[in-house]
Amino acid sequence: MRDPERGQKILDVAVTLFAKKGFNAVSLAEIGGAAGIVGSGVYRHFSGKPAILTALFETAIDRLVADLPESEPEEPAECEAAIDRLIDGQVSFAVDTREIAQIYYVENKNVPADDRVRLREKQRAYISGWTRILQGLRPELDEAHALTLVHAAIGGVQSARLHRSGPAKEELRATLKNAAWGVLRG
Repeated sequence: MRDPERGQKILDVAVTLFAKKGFNAVSLAEIGGAAGIVGSGVYRHFSGKPAILTALFETAIDRLVADLPESEPEEPAECEAAIDRLIDGQVSFAVDTREIAQIYYVENKNVPADDRVRLREKQRAYISGWTRILQGLRPELDEAHALTLVHAAIGGVQSARLHRSGPAKEELRATLKNAAWGVLRG
């Protein structure tokens, strides 16, 4: 990307426009105009709308993956701390970048197939990391049960994307975090 600041501005306005109108209803000219450049100027940063969508999703998953510990925690207290960090990352994603989560669930089909496969591989590695850490905390769980609990906890947190009413952000964060821990602890 030639100008990372301008590229980020394009991504920021694209999130707002995609969330408001839907991917197919937004033009590159509209994205460029909202970013303060001509529509064709977007091509200096992205090959097209699908590349913008891919970049949005890749940035989000990379941010979540960054919460995984560099090495596998071995002690239960380390596992608990690692899961707490992972839950915090999910809660932050669901509460602070709600529009990206909403767009992902609706517009994922508009990501080019090769990119979609690559992003799914990152997601699987992320979920696998959660699962191994949960098994470190709860060794009585086999992989299938741990995986089910991880998906349930993340799904519960991500459900916040579906509504805007409810508690204020900090209370919502605490509620989602407690719910995720409740699921994982069984």
